[in-house]
Amino acid sequence: MNTTATSLFIFCFMLGIISCKSQTISESVREKSNFISDTTFVNLKDYSEDFVFDMKYATTDNFLKAKVYDCAECYLRLKTVESLLEANKKFIEKGYRIKIFDCYRPLDIQKKMWSIVSNPIYVANPSKGSIHNRGGAVDITLVDRTGKELEMGTSFDHFGKEASHNYKNVSKQIKNNRKLLKTILIESGFNSFDSEWWHYNLKLGLNDKVSNFKWDCD
Repeated sequence: MNTTATSLFIFCFMLGIISCKSQTISESVREKSNFISDTTFVNLKDYSEDFVFDMKYATTDNFLKAKVYDCAECYLRLKTVESLLEANKKFIEKGYRIKIFDCYRPLDIQKKMWSIVSNPIYVANPSKGSIHNRGGAVDITLVDRTGKELEMGTSFDHFGKEASHNYKNVSKQIKNNRKLLKTILIESGFNSFDSEWWHYNLKLGLNDKVSNFKWDCD
């Protein structure tokens, strides 16, 4: 076997090990999931390494201009995670991946956000709570194979008519990108939110209780 062939063999062998390892982790976690309720809060990172994370509220890069999470984690109810995995698998087959901006939001965080911006147009009133507080909502976009975000017409958390799914004054490419995101999310059990192209609610999570579950930060 020549040097090139040997190198190729080693590369493929190592790639196989990595793929098997990822699959083993995924299967192990899924087996564990068989013993917990689908409303249990779980960390999405324990279920897949195929998502891109940019947790905006764990930084000051958001419309609040304030960091409200102690650390950048994406917790959701198990049934939300399972539907999100289904959607991401479909995107990966098309050459894209989901990038996540926000996931479950404890009620105390909702109260903190409300204290900064007490306007229901921008922040859900914590007295009622939101689907984010129920672990059934995600704020997302798509990235290509290089990690570049697809053009969606506005930035995340742009509170204007331009962010609406019904807004027509955007390019054909932007319309197609939004349609791709919406179509696959709906196929995977989510509802869209008309005024925010990035926001999706799990249909099966709408009646879950508002929660103040909190995770530990390392």
